[in-house]
Amino acid sequence: MEILHSKIMGKGQPFLILHGFLGMSDNWKTLGTQYAENGFQVHLIDQRNHGKSFHSPDFDYELLSQDVINYMDHHHLDSAIVLGHSMGGKTAMQLATSHPEKVTKLLVADIAPKFYPPHHQDIVNALDKLDFDKITSRTEADEELSKYLRNFGIRQFLLKNLYWVEQGKLGFRFNFEVLKNKMEEIGDNISALAIYEGPTLFLRGDRSEYIMPNDYLEIKKHFPNAQIETIDNAGHWLHAENPTQFFEKSFSFLNS
Repeated sequence: MEILHSKIMGKGQPFLILHGFLGMSDNWKTLGTQYAENGFQVHLIDQRNHGKSFHSPDFDYELLSQDVINYMDHHHLDSAIVLGHSMGGKTAMQLATSHPEKVTKLLVADIAPKFYPPHHQDIVNALDKLDFDKITSRTEADEELSKYLRNFGIRQFLLKNLYWVEQGKLGFRFNFEVLKNKMEEIGDNISALAIYEGPTLFLRGDRSEYIMPNDYLEIKKHFPNAQIETIDNAGHWLHAENPTQFFEKSFSFLNS
């Protein structure tokens, strides 16, 4: 059995953080450090096919949830607070509804319990254009991506995944071939009957369209004890765009 790669910081109540699609644990290092400094043992986890975790052709939310259970068993964690962003939020929802005894509190960042049609095609198409037989630096990779993706922040987020496979040869840390073929699964929803009754916080960006007011009823159906809070001046990457308010609202919930 393969165990997910993580970075563990601090001491106290276990707190697992799950990144989004094409992300990695490192995206949460700044906020993770803040939580660790405030009495939590923070586990920044790379999900399968991402970061430094194992690659697999199999990819759905039941498997991603089981990966976290295996991780918790490996680290002797009976239960934990779980925070997930986007794809990681779907994993966290699946985990909480399937194994409620494992999740003391649930935080979901900018994703709702509903199906999302594939919508990252522009990013996938741009990444597909990177030819690592010709590209030999991050600058060259950025120049190529900039032809298709104008948003500098998104390009920087993607370029964090580049590493030296061998001397002079760049590659992706994520398993691009599998992920680009699993877009339907990434948009998938949790079961219609799934319920988690523990304390739950949904955080949405005011500029994001991932959680809209007409999703609130569905959120409450699956998570009857959910609070829904809005982060100002933030889109889908709300934890990076307004980390101060994200920390304040999440920390207030953790201490309530």
